[in-house]
Amino acid sequence: MKKVVEIPELTKISSKGQVVIPSNVRNRLNIKEGSVMAVMTKGDIIVLKKLDSGIKAEDLATLKLVEEAWEDVERGRYKVRSRDAFFRELKKW
Repeated sequence: MKKVVEIPELTKISSKGQVVIPSNVRNRLNIKEGSVMAVMTKGDIIVLKKLDSGIKAEDLATLKLVEEAWEDVERGRYKVRSRDAFFRELKKW
């Protein structure tokens, strides 16, 4: 089976610490000016999650799953998935 690797988008940090989210990502997630994002870090990894209106219990559960996923990666327990399979699983969250 051939592995599908998604090439990450690259961005730079401004002098004010701002990050530009590439337009194709903003369009796909319907991120507009004023959109609210949750930010989580672990080591040198940063995760942004779009919130529709404040933090809900569902959002906290998603962030907990991200934290558990980091632990799985750190312990070598992870699955290699195609891009499509990854996004299908992500939509379940």
